[in-house]
Formats: sequence, structure tokens, C-alpha cells
Amino acid sequence: LENLSTGKLPMKFSLVQKWLLKDKIDMIYKFKNCTSDLNFGLKKEYRLKHPEPINNEIELNPKKYIVSKTDPKGIIEYGNDYFVEISGYSEIELIGKPHNIIRHPDMPKVVFKMMWDRINEAKNIMAVVKNLAKDGSYYWVVTEFEPKIDPITNKIISHTAYRKAAPRKAINTIEPIYEKLLEIEKEGGMEASEKYLRGFFEERQISYDDFIDELTGNKGLFKIFFTLMKKLFS
Repeated sequence: LENLSTGKLPMKFSLVQKWLLKDKIDMIYKFKNCTSDLNFGLKKEYRLKHPEPINNEIELNPKKYIVSKTDPKGIIEYGNDYFVEISGYSEIELIGKPHNIIRHPDMPKVVFKMMWDRINEAKNIMAVVKNLAKDGSYYWVVTEFEPKIDPITNKIISHTAYRKAAPRKAINTIEPIYEKLLEIEKEGGMEASEKYLRGFFEERQISYDDFIDELTGNKGLFKIFFTLMKKLFS
């Protein structure tokens, strides 16, 4: 095609044939360039840019809750109205996008690894998480997950996350721990931060789950809340 479009046509073609063929080749190249530009434009238009964090906290209403549902790979399939409101994205922007669109850079990678390790085994886990809104603001939540299992294949077909405003005490306790984990990850990677976290709990002779339960008061109102949410959305 390159030879044809530059006029390097075989000698056996007549001048008229060469002119007609070259004209068609030029049209093909123009169409290819046009569609490439269109495709790039569409991808650029619908690709959500990860926002730059700003120092502005969104105070969550303690009487409201956030619910989101993803497929096994973490692609958003559903978000309730409060999730849409707090995240700052429209429902159309959220559906079909990876859930890590709301991941804040202040969150250590090891925390998400721990969560995914658990939920991929259909095991429950609770975590205190700092999320990122579309405008760069942040909000703190206590989140718990519930996997949905296919009764025939016995495989996970979706994950539902329930979130509520994190208690200030929990935020104040967990934030310096996350900062330490981030520092370790920058120097030694996620494997190093995982070792540190394991040592952190061993030194205090407490499991991660018990630590989070005490931090969030999960033995009281939080436990009741998440139990009710699971019954409501099951």
C-alpha cells in the first residue's frame, strides 16, 4: 500500500488505471487516519483521569451508608445514590469502571492486597479506608465485603461492599500506621510492608480482625449495621 500510495505502481498499469488506483488508495489512507483519530478521541473522552488529591475532607453523614457492587475483577456494576453523591462521579461514569478509581494514594498497597486475598477466598474482612473523590477530596469509611457465590459453579460472581463513616478515633489511630506502611513500600516494596504489618500485630499479640473490631467498635452498632445491610441487599 505504501508503494501504491506514493505512486510507485507496476509498469503494466496504464496511466488511467494508475490514476484511478492511486485515488482509491489515497481515500483508504484518509479513512484510516480519520477513524484512528475518532477512536483516540472516544477513548480520551471516556477515559477517567485519576484526580489530583487535595487537602479537603468530605464529612460523611453517619446516618447514611454507601453500597457498591463489582464483578470478581473489581469492575463496578452498581452504586447506590450516596456512593454516587460522595464520589462526585455520575452513575454513567462509575458503571463499568475499575473500583480503584476511588483509591487514594495515601492508602498502602498491602491493605488492598490483604482485602483482595480475603474476598477472593469468599472470606469477610473489615477495613478502615481513605477514598478519593472526583474533585480530589477524600473521605474515610469503614468497609465490609460480602461475596456472592454461584450455586452451580461455586465460584464468586460478585462482591458487594458496605461502607459507613469511620469513627474519628479509628482514623486518628490508623492514619499514622498507613503513613508508615507507605514509607516502607517506597523503599522496600509491598513485601516489606507486609512483613512490618505482620510484626506490628504479633508484637501487640492481636489479630488484624480483632484490632479493627476494637478500633471501629464492630462489636456494637457497626456490627448491627453491617448485619442489617447484608440482609437488606442479599
